[in-house]
Amino acid sequence: MTVTHPALKKDNVAVVTGAASGIGLAAAKEFARLGLSVVLVDLEGDKLVEACREVTALAEGGEHDVAAIGTDVSKPDEIAALERAVIQRFGRVHVLMNNAGIQPGSSIFGPQANWENVLAVNLMGVVNGSRIFGPAMIAHGEPALIINTGSKQGITTPPGDPAYNVSKSGVKTLTEALQHELRNTEGCQVSAHLLIPGFVFTPLAAGGRTEKPEGAWTSEQTVGFMIESLGRGDFYILCPDNDVDRATDERRMAWAIGDVIENRPPLSRWHPDFADASKQFISNR
Repeated sequence: MTVTHPALKKDNVAVVTGAASGIGLAAAKEFARLGLSVVLVDLEGDKLVEACREVTALAEGGEHDVAAIGTDVSKPDEIAALERAVIQRFGRVHVLMNNAGIQPGSSIFGPQANWENVLAVNLMGVVNGSRIFGPAMIAHGEPALIINTGSKQGITTPPGDPAYNVSKSGVKTLTEALQHELRNTEGCQVSAHLLIPGFVFTPLAAGGRTEKPEGAWTSEQTVGFMIESLGRGDFYILCPDNDVDRATDERRMAWAIGDVIENRPPLSRWHPDFADASKQFISNR
């Protein structure tokens, strides 16, 4: 029997950013099925309207329990306006899922705009959400969750998209610091959690594909794993997929931190002098 986190109960309130598609939409739907009121947050547009319609159809109270609020999470004033609107409509927030993310691609010496946009949304969107919503979530004194969507790329940092890796590394560091702060705040009933998806077939990761690759999980599988992990009280919600199991993820991450400990070249897993050794290490369970 799955144990559900006490914040995930009927009539509580969940706010999900990046809710118009992918993991965010799947989470919004699951929160609605669990009986929570749900606020879907994304950029204004038809996708957000359609996502709101889909979630409303699942909510016991229909339109009474669901709202869609167009917001640019990279702008603190818009996040502050979002929080005021949510409090006015629903009174308090029990679940904040900072999930909005973009991945236009980047290179070290590539366009400046890509770097600025990725860091503004993927990192500062999470910073803004956590900092602006957090105090009132602590103050109401009821069990609550702040779930920040990170990435394995923020831990193993593979070459190819450094801006994305930097943003997700920052989300990991922020969420660890946030949980430390929360657990050392007297009387605080809020906990932070880092969602680390595997290979998930979402619009962000589709790469032009229209059918889910065999190795990928669906957004629904990822959210199901997240709900189970929250019930166990896990901070690091490290998701497997159909290609990579947890043991492989653990060995890849251990090799990555080993670059520091062993004073190897950075990203040695992709360095010709260490490629064979890294493969052997990762496969040796």
